[in-house]
Amino acid sequence: MAKAKKKQSKEKQVIPAYHGRRRFLLGLMLIIFSLLVWRAYERQILETDFLQDQGEARFLRETEIPAYRGVITDRQGEILAVSAPMPSIVADPKILSPDRQTIARLAKALKVKPDSLRRRLAQSRRFVYLKRQVMPATAARVEALNIDGVRLEKEYRRFYPNGEVTAHMVGITNIDEVGQEGLELAYNRWLTPVAGSKRVIKDGRGRIIEDVESVRIPEPGRHLALSLDLRLQFLAYRELKAAVERHKAHSGSAVILDAKTGEVLAMVNQPSYNPNAPRGRDFSRLRNRVVTDVFEPGSTIKPFVVAAAMEAGLLKVNEQIDTSSGRFSVGRYLVRDSHDYGLIDVSTVISKSSNVGASKIALRMEGEQLWQFLAGLGFGELSESLFPGEAAGQLPHFTGWSKFEQATIAYGYGLSVTILQLAQAYSIFANDGLRNPVSLLRLEEQPESTRVIQPETARMVLGMLEKVVVDGTAPQAAVAGYRVAGKTGTAKKSVAGGYADDRYIAAFVGIIPASAPRLVMAVVVDEPTAGQFYGGQVAAPVFSKVMTGAMRLLNEAPDQPPASGTRLAGAGERP
Repeated sequence: MAKAKKKQSKEKQVIPAYHGRRRFLLGLMLIIFSLLVWRAYERQILETDFLQDQGEARFLRETEIPAYRGVITDRQGEILAVSAPMPSIVADPKILSPDRQTIARLAKALKVKPDSLRRRLAQSRRFVYLKRQVMPATAARVEALNIDGVRLEKEYRRFYPNGEVTAHMVGITNIDEVGQEGLELAYNRWLTPVAGSKRVIKDGRGRIIEDVESVRIPEPGRHLALSLDLRLQFLAYRELKAAVERHKAHSGSAVILDAKTGEVLAMVNQPSYNPNAPRGRDFSRLRNRVVTDVFEPGSTIKPFVVAAAMEAGLLKVNEQIDTSSGRFSVGRYLVRDSHDYGLIDVSTVISKSSNVGASKIALRMEGEQLWQFLAGLGFGELSESLFPGEAAGQLPHFTGWSKFEQATIAYGYGLSVTILQLAQAYSIFANDGLRNPVSLLRLEEQPESTRVIQPETARMVLGMLEKVVVDGTAPQAAVAGYRVAGKTGTAKKSVAGGYADDRYIAAFVGIIPASAPRLVMAVVVDEPTAGQFYGGQVAAPVFSKVMTGAMRLLNEAPDQPPASGTRLAGAGERP
């Protein structure tokens, strides 16, 4: 009995202790639950903005939306340069596993060496280009690997559908589509797009999970319409290339201008380059020789000397010039013709390309008169083309001329010009004495012209230039069915100590149709070495072949009846 009472007493003592612990635990749990509720309330209600900012900082990103560079077209809308989307392979080295197997698989897909890939990954901690602007097949191979830390990014790559035919005028961009040469460089700001941006959610691997909002709409580059006529460009390129190869020349260049507006309809050079191919080390091929290279124009300058003298009232169109003996002493120097032409009229001075006749005409003028006339043509200064790297040429000031230097300028020595300057100067004979600014862009209206000579003078000299093709030094410039006016030039190249006896520049500048001029074309072939070197033999045939096709393409009506006939072949220009 006593033992039972003692046991009940112990049980009664245990029960109060158990209830105490329970109340303690319940109280503790209540406190914890209250804290959790409070913390949830604090996070969900009081700290919403802070937490949202923190989440966005970790997963919300603002990413760029690339835009394409402006399209370049010819005057008819034919595409000359266009940007196409091309994927680039990028990596996050912090996420990308550096193990040998992963690197080997990736290198194989990219067709690069694993060591090269590792070096590239070591260049940055978070972002690196593995390969830019890859072909779709390469992008598909990489994407199929599904490697963490490797993704595709959209970029644009510049393409030139006409390759080397339009390369020198259109130019090129670098891999970031920034203009480097030609009109791509000259109008880089005009063509450059403005990239857009958007906010996106990315996962821990850097992949875009969701587009959140647009921040800025991308703006593509503006369209650029050139004055170029792609049809004439192809003709000029083909014939110039054939001539350079046939005569084994160092180089060649040609330009075609609209006689009435000054627009450049074609501009070609040889050798050329493929703007779509990787850049080589021969940077000389990138040079647009039409505007960057200067040369002594030789006899192509003579029509301007005649025009200057006529404008000054010092020469009449039917006047006779004595070139007897083919020699003319100027101080202690001697001006020579290859033949004794005797007493000839002004027209024959040009058609037979008499150095003696041209020198005598030039010396009738004061040096200042001749200099001002040539300067008014644009010689010695940059044209209005705004082409990068354009040369101004040289027209020495008349105050430094001796009488002999004035005489030699009359047949194209002692000054230097670009082919573009020469073609622009000849356009005054095709445009009734008006000089138009050169334009590489398509014009919507007639430009403002500057009068250089009177219309009567322009027409008289144009008639003299016709005789050069009919029975002068350029019969091979003739175009069946059309009257052609033009002038040849053959100049020795200057070397250290004087002029080389076996290195020449052959030139021809022509106007067609002579009755109502539409086109002016200048052709220059540098150092022909296959035997022929006169302008009438080397450059004039290029003009003839190009213009035969051009007249048909432009649907220009013939201005010379077939019955009248023209000489289509004959002797070359005399020295």
